[in-house]
Amino acid sequence: MRHMIAALDLATGKLHYRIRDRKRWREFLSFLKTLRRRWPDQRLYLIVDNFSPHKHPEVRTWCAAHQVELVFLPTYASWLNWIEAEFAAVRYFALNGTDHHSHAEQDAAIGDYIRWRNQRARPKTGFTRGTSRLSRRFHEQARRRRFDSR
Repeated sequence: MRHMIAALDLATGKLHYRIRDRKRWREFLSFLKTLRRRWPDQRLYLIVDNFSPHKHPEVRTWCAAHQVELVFLPTYASWLNWIEAEFAAVRYFALNGTDHHSHAEQDAAIGDYIRWRNQRARPKTGFTRGTSRLSRRFHEQARRRRFDSR
């Protein structure tokens, strides 16, 4: 089994990814360091789910020291993260209906699709609060939960 760690740059619409044999905090931290080298002078904001490697103390310590802010989604709300749609496209265009004979062949198919996709990428817009019915519904539910928890 292989694991893809990826980030979606909203300013360009491009995917940045790594494929690894494991998906532990060490691999995640290594990927964060790659992103930091790509954008050395900017504060980075990464929207992440509640997967335990994202919350590892060494990851959090490194992020605090290197201007990387991890923004955690609510539990069971991965659909709020734009990259999830990109993962679905990778599965559909690079993996569905295929029978790769090796990890290298599978990695190449994923890389080919992402390079093709990135050549056609456009900046992501329309992701601010209240820009869609889905966004409005999420914010309404969050507001209700805040009131319900009092």
